[in-house]
Amino acid sequence: MTPLTETAGVARRSRSAVSRAPLHEQVADLLRGLIVTGRLVPGEKLRITALARQLGVSLTPMREALKILAEEQLIELTPNRPTRVAAVTVADTRALFEVMAGIESQAAELAAHRMTPADLARLEALHTEMLQCFCQRDNEAYFALNSQLHDLIVECAGNPILAHVRAKLSLRARRVRFVAVNDGSRREAALAEHERVMAAFRAGDPDEARRAWRIHLLNSGAEVCRILAARDQSPE
Repeated sequence: MTPLTETAGVARRSRSAVSRAPLHEQVADLLRGLIVTGRLVPGEKLRITALARQLGVSLTPMREALKILAEEQLIELTPNRPTRVAAVTVADTRALFEVMAGIESQAAELAAHRMTPADLARLEALHTEMLQCFCQRDNEAYFALNSQLHDLIVECAGNPILAHVRAKLSLRARRVRFVAVNDGSRREAALAEHERVMAAFRAGDPDEARRAWRIHLLNSGAEVCRILAARDQSPE
């Protein structure tokens, strides 16, 4: 079964249930998931008419969905050229993580100031579950929990402007983070960095939380760049 066939099944099931999201947003969500998790690979050509047929939608919501994904820089939508999944380059990834490190480390600092005991308990639960997935080598669950933990730290920061700016970049960051999660070469170091920020949260130390999370984001970005560079140099 191809990723698009799987997606068509999901689309049919989602329309059988009550959904308040407009159809084009539902389509964008489905395609976004395939791109972020690498089931639609960088550079892959999207055959719009065939894709709409497989998903059981008309071309209008399909085109509106593609506009959303192009604004998120997940696809390349250029007049008179094939629509393709956007490439993932070393230069773009390095620049992206430099910005994300600044944003998310600021979020960690604010979160250490503002989180409640209930917030800390939620973070502890996610952190523990991530450790279990690491031991079980469950990459998909590990990736999902890792994303949730990053999201929750931003939520605990309690700054809607920061959250809005970070949301614009988070999909691209999750996409390239998935490369490193599947590679798995840095997961033990990443877990140690997660433990360091959790220790800062437990101690209520905003400065250490900022430092720890900035180091984690920069190290993650450097590792993804290393993996991408190695793949670029490998023979086809």
